[in-house]
This record gives sequence, structure tokens and C-alpha cells, in this order.
Amino acid sequence: MRRSFASDNNSGLDPMVLEALQAANQDHEIGYGEDPYTRAAEAAFQKELGDVAVFPVLTGTAANVLCISALLQPFEAVICSKMAHLWVDECGAPERFCGNKLIPLDTADGKLMPAQISTVLCGRGDEHRVQPRMISITQPTEVGTLYSREEITNLAEFAHQQGLFLHVDGARIANAAAALNCSFKDLLRDTGVDIVSFGGTKNGLLNAEAVVFMNPAQAKNMPYLRKQAMQLNSKMRFLSVQWEKALQSDHWLKNAKKANQMAALLAQAVFEIPEIEPAWPVQSNAVFAKVPKALIQPLQAEYYFYVWDESASIVRWMCSFDTQEIDIINFVNTIQDILNKGVQT
Repeated sequence: MRRSFASDNNSGLDPMVLEALQAANQDHEIGYGEDPYTRAAEAAFQKELGDVAVFPVLTGTAANVLCISALLQPFEAVICSKMAHLWVDECGAPERFCGNKLIPLDTADGKLMPAQISTVLCGRGDEHRVQPRMISITQPTEVGTLYSREEITNLAEFAHQQGLFLHVDGARIANAAAALNCSFKDLLRDTGVDIVSFGGTKNGLLNAEAVVFMNPAQAKNMPYLRKQAMQLNSKMRFLSVQWEKALQSDHWLKNAKKANQMAALLAQAVFEIPEIEPAWPVQSNAVFAKVPKALIQPLQAEYYFYVWDESASIVRWMCSFDTQEIDIINFVNTIQDILNKGVQT
């Protein structure tokens, strides 16, 4: 399958990952995270973020679910965007495995703001009502937009004033940090975030996600929760060595910058075509475009990608760390060829 623009999950592994896995594939090591690779990965996270507790897991869904279950009681609720992965694409996992209700809010650009959140904080203390306890934001958002550091700081301050936690779904957190030209510490520690679903898979790693507690004291139950959630990997060293190498070498930054740069090039090229216009600003490695409906099917026959909103004819094109300029040239030429054959808007 040629390189497409469907998802950064579709790309292969960074060659650094393959080398790291091979280096860890020597002799025997104690399982379940009691190995030197996991200790080194924890140290790498702490170098980036300060005093944190880190728990590698296998999927972003598991990371999100565990962030919620670690901090909330079952009668407490999570406030999120209606565009959030938690609400749209987790197949009800938070509700099933945590028992926590989600409170989704309409957002024009995927971003939650304090004034909007205030509207759903009524009824606290009433035993008949679910109790809001966490705000969950995605960085970058599901439509590729970014929260500024100031916006996250304001959300964290508001959350803590209201007795709420602030969770960041960071499946593409590297892309956000690269786009904002800041460190993970700047973006997460210094803004006041409480807990992070820290993603590596979309940045060239293999099944490498992590739950990161900014306050290690809040992680006391996490070893048991991770085991119950079937996320305690027996051969943990193969997850951990990827984090160690990526964070220690700033390899995460190189990959994220490349994906973001390719998205900017793709946006520049496709939005020069009169029939195509942006649905949201291109701020990370995602391009959301309004296209002629008749373009979608013939283009999908050539390149795999997702339709984001069928009624509005909005599609999503994602760039990865391994996207090449020639991929963009060929993709745009294919679009032009289809349009030149008479696709009507």
C-alpha cells in the first residue's frame, strides 16, 4: 500500500524504533516493567517533565480510560468536546470500564473554554446528579487546531478553582509541542495539567502510549488499575526502550516537525485548487478540507482517507513522519486529474 493521507497510524516504524527494539532483544530481563529499560524510560520522562509517575500502556484508548479511572469515582463525570476522541471514537470505553458519564459540549474548533464549561457545573452536591470532576482536552484537537499555552493555563486555573482535574489526551502531543515551539514541560507541567495520555504510536513508535501523572501521589492505585485493564505488558522493556530512545535523542521533535511541515505543504497545494477550501486552520499535521462531493469516491479509489463530515463534504488528510514531498505532488496531481475530468462542485 502506498503512503496515503488517511492516518498517522498507517505509517510504519521509525528506523530508530527498530534499532532500539533489536538492542533490547538480548538475553533475558525481568518482566512487567522491572527492567533497566523501563527505569531509563521513566528517567527520560522525568527529565522532560520533572517529578512525574509514568505507566506505559499499549493503546491510546487504554491511556484515556486509565487516566479517568485513576482520578475519578464512578459517580463523577468528564467534560469534553463533542469532537473529542473520548466521545466519538472510544466505542463507549470510558462509560463501560470506568462507569463515568461523559458530558460533551459543542465546540466550533474542537477547543473548550472556561465560560462554556461553567454552564454544566450546576447541580454539584446534589446526590441525584452526576458530579463533574474532570475536564478533558485534546492537544492538538481532533480537527488539528491547537490550544495555546495560555489557554491551557487558563483552563487549568479554572479547573482547580472549581475542584476539577485537567486531563490532556495527547495522542499527538509531540505535534503540538513542535508546532508551538515549546518543550513538554512548557506545555504540560508549567501550564498546570494534572494527567496526560501521552502518545508515541502516531509519532513513529510501536504500540507505545503512556499515562503520566504530574503529581505522583495521585498514582498510588495505578499499578492495580493498569493490571485490571489488561495493560501491564509482560515484556515491558520493548515499550520502554522506545520511549527512552525517542525522548533522550529529541527524536520525537524531528518526527513531529516533519509531519507538521508536510501538512503545511499539503495545505498550501490543495487550497490553491479553487474547488477545495479549508474547514479549519492547519496548525499541526492534519488538513481538513471541504471538497466537492463527487471528488471523494474517485479519490478514495486512488488514496485511502477518511470522510470527516459527510453532510458537509469535509475530509481529513493526515501527514506522518514519513510523508514525502513526492507523495503530496502525486496526491495533488491526482486531485487535479479527477477534477479535470469533469467533477462538479
